[in-house]
Amino acid sequence: MKRSLWMLALVVPLWASAQGKDARPETGVNWEGQLLRATGAGAPDMKASNPAQARLGAERAAKMDAFRNLLEQAKGVQISAGRTVGDAMGNEEIRGRVEGVVRGFKVVNKRYYSDSGVEMDVEVPLAALTSALAPAPDSGIAVNTQGEKKYTGLVVDARGLGAKPVLTPRLLDGAGKAVYGAEALSAEARKTAAVAAWFKSVEEAQKSALVGEKPLVVKAAQLQGTDLVLAEDALKKLMEANASFLAEGRVAIVTP
Repeated sequence: MKRSLWMLALVVPLWASAQGKDARPETGVNWEGQLLRATGAGAPDMKASNPAQARLGAERAAKMDAFRNLLEQAKGVQISAGRTVGDAMGNEEIRGRVEGVVRGFKVVNKRYYSDSGVEMDVEVPLAALTSALAPAPDSGIAVNTQGEKKYTGLVVDARGLGAKPVLTPRLLDGAGKAVYGAEALSAEARKTAAVAAWFKSVEEAQKSALVGEKPLVVKAAQLQGTDLVLAEDALKKLMEANASFLAEGRVAIVTP
């Protein structure tokens, strides 16, 4: 009898999140914010003895669904030319690390429905995903940390080259030597910073907190796979500057 009563009560609206039922964020990769996002949904446990237990069952189901959806999103993320996270997960050790990162997702919003169903929005930082794919290297890319710190970050203008966002972009000199990439990040930065954020305009990139108040803006001259070859004058500016910001991952790439 009690179960029948609470099941009937489900038709009465209970409570919705402050943002409303339609406040669903975009899922997938947010390259500007360096986040991977997904949504999970869970139906109430109709065998539960009361509404509270039914709601808990719905939340558990939503978390499982969020994990599955987030993992599928992660598999499709491009690491570099012709290689996705899903490809890398063919390696059992990498698969385990990636799944561990995804299981550690952060719940950023929940929506409750009148039938005791639940939706939740979750996210993981791209920095964690990148670290899971490529542990700290034995040797990194040397970064110039000498001289006055004139710049707070780097903005690379790659418009017109056909570059697409990837997890591990590299900046190259004219001879093909890497001057920036995942190997340039300090051990501390790897915990919180992705290799680069991607923007659709130079103005948006310059306003990003990631690159600070006075970023160095340079032009990429060529695309090699997913690597960007810097123009000669751009390379000169970067090499002569105190580029400690590179070790902190304060890099934004602009491509429409």
